[in-house]
Amino acid sequence: MEHHWGLITGNKEKVPLKSISVTLSINDFVAAVAATLHYENEEKVPIEAMFVFPMDEDSAVYSFEALVDGKKIVAELQDKTKAHSKYEEALSQGHQAYLLEEDDYSRDVFSCNVGNLQPGTKVAVTLRYVQELPLESDGALRYLLPAVLNPRYQLSEQSASSCLNVQKPIVPLEALPYTLSMVATITSQHGIERVQSNCSLSPIQYLTDDKTSAQVSLTEGHKFDRDVELLIYYREVHSPSVAVEKGMQDKKRDSLMGAPCAMVSFYPDIPEVNASKVCGEFVFLMDRSGSMQTPMRTEENSQLRIEAAKETLLLLLKSLPMGCYFNIYGFGSSYEQFFPESVKYTQETIEEAVERVKRLDADLGGTEILTPLRNIYKTSSIPGHPLQLFVFTDGEVSDTYSVIREVKLNSKKHRCFSFGIGQGASTSLIKNIARVSGGTAEFITGKDRMQAKALGSLKLALQCALDDISLSWELPPGLSVNMLSPEQPTIFRGQRLIIYAQLTGPMPQAESRGAVCLKHTLQGKSLENKVAFSLQPKENANFTIHRLAAKFLIQTKDLGSHEVSKEEKKDVMNISLQSGVLSSFTAFVAINKELNKPVQGPLAHRVIPRPMIATSTSMFMRSCSRLTGTVYSSMPSPAPIENQGVADSSNEKSNSQNEHKAFGENVVLQLIFLQNANGSWKLDENLTKILGTTLEDTKAANPSQHGDPSAWATILAVLWLHANGQDLKCEWELLERKAVAWLHDHAGSSIPMLVQAANSLLKLSVNPAVFDV
Repeated sequence: MEHHWGLITGNKEKVPLKSISVTLSINDFVAAVAATLHYENEEKVPIEAMFVFPMDEDSAVYSFEALVDGKKIVAELQDKTKAHSKYEEALSQGHQAYLLEEDDYSRDVFSCNVGNLQPGTKVAVTLRYVQELPLESDGALRYLLPAVLNPRYQLSEQSASSCLNVQKPIVPLEALPYTLSMVATITSQHGIERVQSNCSLSPIQYLTDDKTSAQVSLTEGHKFDRDVELLIYYREVHSPSVAVEKGMQDKKRDSLMGAPCAMVSFYPDIPEVNASKVCGEFVFLMDRSGSMQTPMRTEENSQLRIEAAKETLLLLLKSLPMGCYFNIYGFGSSYEQFFPESVKYTQETIEEAVERVKRLDADLGGTEILTPLRNIYKTSSIPGHPLQLFVFTDGEVSDTYSVIREVKLNSKKHRCFSFGIGQGASTSLIKNIARVSGGTAEFITGKDRMQAKALGSLKLALQCALDDISLSWELPPGLSVNMLSPEQPTIFRGQRLIIYAQLTGPMPQAESRGAVCLKHTLQGKSLENKVAFSLQPKENANFTIHRLAAKFLIQTKDLGSHEVSKEEKKDVMNISLQSGVLSSFTAFVAINKELNKPVQGPLAHRVIPRPMIATSTSMFMRSCSRLTGTVYSSMPSPAPIENQGVADSSNEKSNSQNEHKAFGENVVLQLIFLQNANGSWKLDENLTKILGTTLEDTKAANPSQHGDPSAWATILAVLWLHANGQDLKCEWELLERKAVAWLHDHAGSSIPMLVQAANSLLKLSVNPAVFDV
């Protein structure tokens, strides 16, 4: 098939978008981004260009401007309906017009329209936004520039009007007519240790001797075959801090943008509790749509998503505490559930569930998540067992607000832990269903393992609930606090907590300090975290903290035009227009009135193409072809992902080897298959085969011939895991704890003797301290 550079349709129409350049400034854990889209009309007729693109859900877009023939035209944020009318009216009068808006049905998708672009004209449009950077479990701050926009399935007839449903041309990567460049400047008082990426970067350039400032950039020739991910490692990220920012001088002193705004970062010191004693109802909702049959990574022989999902379910099941309740749902165009209602965690129910997990396949069609969610929520609660919902999906729905609203309506009865699988997963869906229910969100991309991310979230779900959470402020007389964040925030051990608040009243003229204290109770013990800070607000031309606070308020109130009341819509509109931060009810519009060339007939409409990503788009197209009868040719796979920066090569090699194994081939997983629900292992030939011994020799080596043989078997299994599965320890850590707890109940004082004999039999030297409680 012939592909023409810059030609995107069957009529060989030229693409007006030529390049995208991104300037990224990261200061500690906040990113400020300027993205410029360069357009040129090479046709002989005036055109209207439309570009639909993804952006992280947490992005606070606050500026949109165009540069035409050296003249800057700054857009105004308006009511979306009025902005649309103004845009259409300008085009009808022969003016050049620009429109930037958020999709009506998904907060992480935007569209940019450039109207009446005259022949030979060049235009650069720039949008600016700020966002918090999430903290990964290994201490990295993660910035993601989404480049992949997956197809999304409609939940309703209403969402058919979404810009996601505009017929966007799809071209292979080598024929994509626009390029991407990015320069990132990073500044932190904590010192920059290293920067890693899934894309090829220039060598890191330190701008200061103390390594508090550095710069990196994408190398030339970046392909749109993946999202651009930066992982920034500082020397210290767990220090609490408070930043106070001055308000706008031309705004009322007590208004959202006029009053000083504080951003508080806490890293609560929460002690670990014994997870095996925690109860709950655990429901796992797993995507089984056709796209789950694609690989986890773009490299050859990568594990399929459905295989990784099955391993993840097995590990989750084996790690649950005795006495809890559980169920598993699979969803696609329809849904299936393992049990009519959640069942008690016993040896019998786990054996049945494991056997069913083995037989799971990606065979349920599209991505329809709302119906199984509603079925889960209508089930009666189990007294004393709070619902913990785990949602895994690589698919997309176009009407994300309906799903978010359903989760929010049931937020008082559960927590939702969500997982976006692969590139292009909807940050709006994944982040919001976790946010509105007090859970956490994870994205599984690049070399991430679904298994590790899921088990990390299970550890959080197994934490004891914190009680009596409160924030107290120590401020000079006359100064008070107006909380913008919830008074009782969700807190998890080992995670960062960010709080926004306004400071109202007269600010001290001289240097003065305040303090904020986070207090809570855990298992009857009172704990607190306190941080002092300067009350001298700092100037920031972008008003970053104010706009992040405004974005937070919009996120909590804005569920789309079809899901909110008139009063809620008015509230969101006021916040958006006051702060200049885009919402689903507002849009940026700019008019170039100097151009006054009436258009003869309708403008030629050009939709900017998106790249063909073989692992996701082709699967979607194949599923579409089954429905429509359309035949699509297959495209070549994108190039392998290259990680830049320092990494532990031995662990990467081990993880890579495990990643390529089919379900059940991993020996560590085979051992985990054999574990009983109570945490113990049975002494039989299945176990000894994995251990590399015979059943006869193993029985003979048991120093406690009259004791429970399961205690001896469990000691051997745990030692073998430490010796042979260390690279995957985060995935079997919880089930090991369950095993150790069982041993202390059933073997007690004989544990040291058993460990010594087991090390001798298996020719190991594992430290006996691993069996300490």
